[in-house]
Amino acid sequence: MASDPARVLDPEYPNLPVEVVDAWRNAPENVVAEVIDGELSTMPRPAPRHASAASIVDQSLSPAFRWGRGGPGGWIILPEPELSLGARPDLVVPDLAGWRRERLPTMPDTATINVVPDWVCEVRSPSTQRHDRFKKMPMYFRHGVGHAWMVDPEAQGIEVFRRTAEGWLLVLSASGDAVVRAEPFDAIELALATLWAW
Repeated sequence: MASDPARVLDPEYPNLPVEVVDAWRNAPENVVAEVIDGELSTMPRPAPRHASAASIVDQSLSPAFRWGRGGPGGWIILPEPELSLGARPDLVVPDLAGWRRERLPTMPDTATINVVPDWVCEVRSPSTQRHDRFKKMPMYFRHGVGHAWMVDPEAQGIEVFRRTAEGWLLVLSASGDAVVRAEPFDAIELALATLWAW
């Protein structure tokens, strides 16, 4: 007697379609695979302009907020962490994510982190901007992320969003060589020109 396909479940992710989990696990090395609302999306790995901007955001924030050098400390900031959010779950890889240290006090032993970040940063590219804005931003809101940055190296701009009861509130939009204080890291100034430099 053939097994009932409806009963085939992945033991780690029983709430996701097994074929989606298989495709996510076996995605080629040259793509970023994510599962949002039970659907698989694959995107190309970041291009140099994209990777450089993400790296510079990390380098600009980590000394003051992770290590407490010239800033308040108290954060864990990670590049491209694999997140498993919610019971279903959503399996995503933000360009950067940050947690207040008291919410992630010890290093997880698992490959994915299931603690919702306090902050995420997505570096937009032409191939990912629709996915970032229309799939990932609502998903981050649904899971309770407190702040989200959208950095666009092509347009040389940044948008900073704060989660409110009504939805994402745009609290900062700046571009070019502006010097800004961007929530939740507004204890220091961020020179946007450094984000676009090579």
